[in-house]
Amino acid sequence: MNTAFPVGPHDERLVSLVHPSDWVNPKPADRYNLVVIGGGTAGLVSAMGAAGLGARVALVEANLLGGDCLNTGCVPSKALIAAASRAAGVRRGSGWVSDAGDGSTADAPRDPAAGAPADPASDFPAVMERMREIRASIAPHDSAQRLRDAGVDVFLGRGQFAGPNVLEVTASEAAGPARLHFAKAVICTGARPVIPPVDGLSPEHCLTSESVFDLTTCPGTLAVIGAGPIGCELAQSFQRLGSQVTVVSLDDQVLPREDLEVAKFVGGQLRDDGVDLRLGCRLESASHSSDGWSLRIEGAQPGHLSFDHVLVATGRTPNVEGLGLDRAGVEFGPDGIEVDDFLRTANGDIYAAGDVVGTWQFTHAADAMARLVIQNALFFGRKRLGSLTMSWCTYTDPEVAHVGLTPHEASASGTAVRISEIPMDRMDRARTDGDTRGLARLITDASSGRILGATVVAPHAGDLIATAALAISQGAAATDLASLILPYPTRGEVWKRFGDEANRERLKPWVKASLERVLRWRR
Repeated sequence: MNTAFPVGPHDERLVSLVHPSDWVNPKPADRYNLVVIGGGTAGLVSAMGAAGLGARVALVEANLLGGDCLNTGCVPSKALIAAASRAAGVRRGSGWVSDAGDGSTADAPRDPAAGAPADPASDFPAVMERMREIRASIAPHDSAQRLRDAGVDVFLGRGQFAGPNVLEVTASEAAGPARLHFAKAVICTGARPVIPPVDGLSPEHCLTSESVFDLTTCPGTLAVIGAGPIGCELAQSFQRLGSQVTVVSLDDQVLPREDLEVAKFVGGQLRDDGVDLRLGCRLESASHSSDGWSLRIEGAQPGHLSFDHVLVATGRTPNVEGLGLDRAGVEFGPDGIEVDDFLRTANGDIYAAGDVVGTWQFTHAADAMARLVIQNALFFGRKRLGSLTMSWCTYTDPEVAHVGLTPHEASASGTAVRISEIPMDRMDRARTDGDTRGLARLITDASSGRILGATVVAPHAGDLIATAALAISQGAAATDLASLILPYPTRGEVWKRFGDEANRERLKPWVKASLERVLRWRR
């Protein structure tokens, strides 16, 4: 990640908070309870949490505090997605609402600051300005000053292990390294986008999920290489904001880690939005000039295509270079730093958390891992990574959210399971909203009825999955969901429906006959 952003008041405010130019690193303490390398989500939670419990903590960050989430990930992407969603609503109009009784539609909102432009392409600069303003407004939560006020020694500079329990921090070429001695350390250096080895695909010219938010004008044509969550989210957003987007992917479906039925919902919506999906295709070569990009594609839909910009979204790789891991006795591989179920590395005094571990590359997963590290590293805890109930969401429209086992994982585990499914068109709120896309799916243990996993494809699926996540974490059975009392009408009632269905399935013919005899006797 680079500390440079396009010049503007919002970006200047952001950098002044998360990498202030006048920052003076403190004098190192004799020894720290915890040294944190990396100031993204995992690093911030580790540092703030440990300091709040009384530990002496140092945090080292070479670039921008806040990491990907604040600067190039969750915050800017969700601001862009929100603007794109409103833009799509403006384009679709409100054809089923008439404010005059003559077939005309109600006036659509046209507030650029709210991300609802009548002409998304022409208003793209305002959309991006809004994103930068939001990013800067959230930055105080991750600022160097807030960390210092919480008792954390913040060192802005590059950290490198000098031994099993020593980290050297270099703030500048002119200054000598500061040596931080520690009892425990945690590596939270995150990950970065991968540029595949395609002939002519120059990293300095193509966009990634980091650099795409530097744009100030909307690309007329945009190629997105990769159809995973990041590729689909950004492809849909830019299409809705005025680009003509083409997605190129080796896989035969979008969201290749999802089952086909789920992927069809998202792929169908992308096509409805106007995205050209080139699935089962390989990017063979690329060339860049002042006029843009030329791509040669082989596979199911071969051809030569021209674009203004190319966005690469083919995965991320952990940041392990330049840390001196060999001198610290920390082992790593292609998937990141190797840890045990307690998040310890091969050096028992050093832990790792977040994207650099490679298990789950989500902000909320980094947060959860950091909390495990605090307990295990500082307080002799035995909290296991494998015990976490992890949920996640892809923020396309409709959203796709999961928690627990997927159907494929359930089958692979060898556990006998039951898979129940309720289409969203059975939910009254979906019908009143005029948006019945999607489904909810529940995976339960076939013998005990305990909930093992859930999937939701629907608007706001990321919010809806919370109920299932709580149920799984508490070891609830599907029948327990029947006791929920939920507002009507909401899509969230789908969980109560699952509970009711599970209870009906328990009502075997002999049970029903017995109840009928009792009720006849009581008449």
